[in-house]
Amino acid sequence: MYAIVEIAGQQFKVEKDQKVFVHRLDAEEGKKVAFDNVLLIGDGDKVTVGAPAIDGAQVGAKVLKHLKGDKVIVFKKKRRKGYRVKNGHRQSLTEIVVESIAASGAKKAAPKKAAAPKAKEEKAAPKAEASNDLSKMTVADLKAMAKDKGISGYSSMKKAELIAALS
Repeated sequence: MYAIVEIAGQQFKVEKDQKVFVHRLDAEEGKKVAFDNVLLIGDGDKVTVGAPAIDGAQVGAKVLKHLKGDKVIVFKKKRRKGYRVKNGHRQSLTEIVVESIAASGAKKAAPKKAAAPKAKEEKAAPKAEASNDLSKMTVADLKAMAKDKGISGYSSMKKAELIAALS
């Protein structure tokens, strides 16, 4: 049994107990991960194709380790101009081993929405503190505050003048 699954923006043909190097995943070593974007499942002569993904299908894997790939040399040159740039790049990779391929009955992974409200609350608190300390605000923010308070001539004022007018 094999499956074509999309992992970190790339498509891979995987089988059970196969090791695969994928782009760096946000999971710790030894943890299990599940991929529910399964595009095709082949079981002998029976092939199931999704449109675009198969509902209820899931590929389970275990993260073995995080590592860096081989160095790739990036060399740019423009002839007769004296322009030469040499750079190297090593891609961050994660090695996973496929543990299971479920054709149906798997639950979809719930998106991480619990962390989003906390982030909004944390962002709202610094705004309140920033309004108390006008020197840390940008000129555009100060001009917007001056406009809201009805101060005239704010468009030609410098930052120090805006802070004096607002305080």
